[in-house]
Amino acid sequence: MPPAAIYIRPGFIGPEECRRVRVAMARGASEPAEILSGDIIADEAVRQASSIEVDSATLASVEARLDSERHAIGAFFDLALEAREGAGFLKYGPGGFYKPHRDHGILASWPAAARRRISVVVFLNGSTDGSAAGEFGGGALRLHDAAPPQDLVPREGLLVAFPATTLHEVLPVRDGTRDVVVDWFY
Repeated sequence: MPPAAIYIRPGFIGPEECRRVRVAMARGASEPAEILSGDIIADEAVRQASSIEVDSATLASVEARLDSERHAIGAFFDLALEAREGAGFLKYGPGGFYKPHRDHGILASWPAAARRRISVVVFLNGSTDGSAAGEFGGGALRLHDAAPPQDLVPREGLLVAFPATTLHEVLPVRDGTRDVVVDWFY
């Protein structure tokens, strides 16, 4: 199987902005992150993470940054990208994971999932597996549509984008907390 096409943009968000977003996440309301199956449900056997609600200024800042990268991501994938679904803020604590899944789907419970073309992940902190300055252990993003699967080690400020049909997972966080922003371009 050929490797999945991956758009990689180191330093998409600088360290100070990453810190500001993490602080906003620490202040925000938290609920179990859901999965898309027949319904939209929380299922801790499939995903152990929290979805965080951030303040409107933080949300607007992150969404403006994502919009600023739309053309470059679209050019990389040779797609005319339209709207985004909307930034989501996720926290994976010790033991947190997300089993293999695809972000694109045809579901009556979430019709927008069928419009997803490109998945975007922005790492707000880094794994100790990638550098001495990391804040958590484990938590790599594994893309299965390559032989062998490809592991992307989280690094602070790194943006990765890949087709929403790509089978992928979040490997378990061994220690610390993995903070990310996710979104999908249509």
